[in-house]
Amino acid sequence: MARVSIYLNFPRNTEEAFNFYRSIFGGEFIGGINRFKDIPLQDGQPPLAEADKNLVVHVALPILGGHVLMGTDAPESMGFTVALGNNMYINLEPDTKEETDCLFDALSKGGKVGMPLQDMFWGDYFGSCTDKYGVSWMFNYSNKGSH
Repeated sequence: MARVSIYLNFPRNTEEAFNFYRSIFGGEFIGGINRFKDIPLQDGQPPLAEADKNLVVHVALPILGGHVLMGTDAPESMGFTVALGNNMYINLEPDTKEETDCLFDALSKGGKVGMPLQDMFWGDYFGSCTDKYGVSWMFNYSNKGSH
């Protein structure tokens, strides 16, 4: 089933922020807290700095009405600079790969592609863009049958 969520970027304090949100909304993190040290190294990728290994690569918390708040650490050591405008994405999880392609193409037209749609190490089809109005979008299609 398709789903829309909000994805937040933090400069090294995602775990603190999400523990705060969990204290307010209750519940548990979907799939726990995933860390950068858990990502398989890709060919040509530089080794992960020791200070970055325990940072959050992904966390998801159900909040209200089926809505899920998601987040990641975006450290400067990995080339990120968190600033107003790139700290939040609307995350779309369409029902089909074709719908994902169609939405991505439409929303990125006249805007900027951050990451082209591609199959990712976690098994999903993922990409991101900023539309011509400066709104940031993520696309994550999973053919696993559930999110």
